Amino acid sequence: MNVRSTAAVALATALAVALVAARARDSDLPSFWDPVPNPELAEAIVSRMSDEELLAQTLMFGWAGEEPSEQVIAWVERRELGSVKVFGWNTDNTEKVASAVTLLQKKAAAGRFGIPLFVATDQEGGWIRHVKGRTTETPGNLAIGASGLPMDAYYSGYYISRELAAIGINLNFAPTVDLYTDHESTVIGPRSFGEDPEAAGALGAAFVAGSRAAGLLTTAKHFPGHGDTGLDSHGALPVIPIGRKTFYERELVPFRRLVEAGVPAIMSGHLSFPALCPAGEPATFSRTLLEGVLRKELGFNGLIVTDDMMMNGATQYAGSVSRAVALALEAGNDIIESSTTPHFGDPIWSHVLGRMRADPAFRARVADAARRVVLAKLDYFKGEKPVPLYPDIAALDDRVPDPDGKNFFVSMAARAITVVRGKGLPYRPAPNERVLVAGSFPDFLEAGTRRFPGADALPISRELLRAAGRYDTVIFCLASRENLSVLRGLRDLGPRIIVISALSPVYLAEVPWVSDALACYSYAPSSFVAAFSALAGDFEPTGRMPLKGIE
Repeated sequence: MNVRSTAAVALATALAVALVAARARDSDLPSFWDPVPNPELAEAIVSRMSDEELLAQTLMFGWAGEEPSEQVIAWVERRELGSVKVFGWNTDNTEKVASAVTLLQKKAAAGRFGIPLFVATDQEGGWIRHVKGRTTETPGNLAIGASGLPMDAYYSGYYISRELAAIGINLNFAPTVDLYTDHESTVIGPRSFGEDPEAAGALGAAFVAGSRAAGLLTTAKHFPGHGDTGLDSHGALPVIPIGRKTFYERELVPFRRLVEAGVPAIMSGHLSFPALCPAGEPATFSRTLLEGVLRKELGFNGLIVTDDMMMNGATQYAGSVSRAVALALEAGNDIIESSTTPHFGDPIWSHVLGRMRADPAFRARVADAARRVVLAKLDYFKGEKPVPLYPDIAALDDRVPDPDGKNFFVSMAARAITVVRGKGLPYRPAPNERVLVAGSFPDFLEAGTRRFPGADALPISRELLRAAGRYDTVIFCLASRENLSVLRGLRDLGPRIIVISALSPVYLAEVPWVSDALACYSYAPSSFVAAFSALAGDFEPTGRMPLKGIE
């Protein structure tokens, strides 16, 4: 028997033991694994749940540190928490993430009904990569928007999801289908596929399909659209004053396409649209947007998941986290996400339970949310190709990073490279030409000096302003407003400057005097290698700018 067969037998044995233990406590209870049609079984389980168990199925908590906290373990073990989320501060050690998932799933399996956990994360690709460790840094959504190819979106979702599946994560809060219409946005930026609503919908649908082919569930976000604001809902509630026509013909289009494509979950955003909700409530708390627009008008039947309830965009409006949780459930959300795990006596628990016991209509809404969650779990875990509950930790070295994904992301990065201005391209240094590669990312400096072996390398700082004049050519990485400030100080160098734009290309619009500029949309190593290869003329770039006004 090989290692993987042994692991499979061990997994099945562990699951059986947990289930027997749970059923032994109350043999009359339905089990998650009973051979009953999923809708009937979901109803049977929910009808036997206590108020506490109903509420617990709607909650998703994160924890601090690499190891699961005693608090989150207690929530799973004693209150049968429905879902957990892995954040970036949990993930430097890939094996520890997989071990954490195993521990928490085993605790869940021993619960009264044996209901597995949804284990979620944010692995959008590119800029947002919460599961770090050995996972692949990928070019990201704006690079996909530049290539314009659904194939690139499909395989990005596929390979990202294969790595997550190997670790035991089964729900990805991706893709981001917000439109990058406000170029001052600091929270969306290169997380977006671009400005075109139909393109974002098509690329998002392809990402969802690729993810599902690898076994993962996905979540389109941030409904109904976070792209037309410069504010970050982590810090404040953005108010987006667009009219109904723009809302329906632009913001809503990608979500409509994702619903048509069968996306299993949609994340509600802490975003206020006064043209739709004159009272000013964010989408998270809006029955108009969630039940009216998303459920009835778009016909969405999957799970609605909130963005993190610890964000100021939610709590400033609600007044407290506990009130925000109650309002979110009442509005139609099915899973309430929190980046922290509360104490057992926290008002998140006591306040909402009190509402359930005092208000039959509110209790029915929580029960409906729990029913949706349980049915979604039954459909997924008893369906085709779910992520195994207990990851094969011994096989992680072979699966993370994904060996097939590496070559794909290199080729995808090349397809994204966009010539924004190219009077002097391709660039081939003359003999004895003094070349300086300047950037804030070590991977950029490494890629540049490897492609141009005689070049020097310097980080971007005020020191660069004094040193640059000694060089015939300066290849400058523009990735932030701080970088832009330094670049403006080099204006006197004129045509001696070549710019490679990483992440958002919007800063290029502020330096029209730069005559040679490429965009790679990412700080992934593969993107920098592709950018320098294109700069040197190794291939002809075919990427197209996915934003307007960047020339």
